[in-house]
Amino acid sequence: MSLTATEHYQQWSEIMTDMKSQAPEIGKAFGGMYVKLMGNGALSAREKELIALGIGMAIRCEPCVYAHLEKAVKEGATREQLIEAAGVVVAMQGGPGYVHVPELLEAMKALGV
Repeated sequence: MSLTATEHYQQWSEIMTDMKSQAPEIGKAFGGMYVKLMGNGALSAREKELIALGIGMAIRCEPCVYAHLEKAVKEGATREQLIEAAGVVVAMQGGPGYVHVPELLEAMKALGV
């Protein structure tokens, strides 16, 4: 399923609610792990979301990019930090990371960042 950034932000909650109702054990297990691992610790939640955003870009997971961008922004990430994180992806992955920078920019625009 490939959604634009705007479609993702409009539809993803409903899509995941439906998945959790049909596969509740998966949703519960993933949610519990996510909460335990992604909160503040030695790394801030913002730093963890920036890392997750970079990984999402590197593995070409559009829903991951959209979700972790939104969470990074909620944790206080700035536009400059988001673009710098995208630069790290490009430095580490080259062309395959580079071609996902427009996706990040589109998603930032959809969030008003």
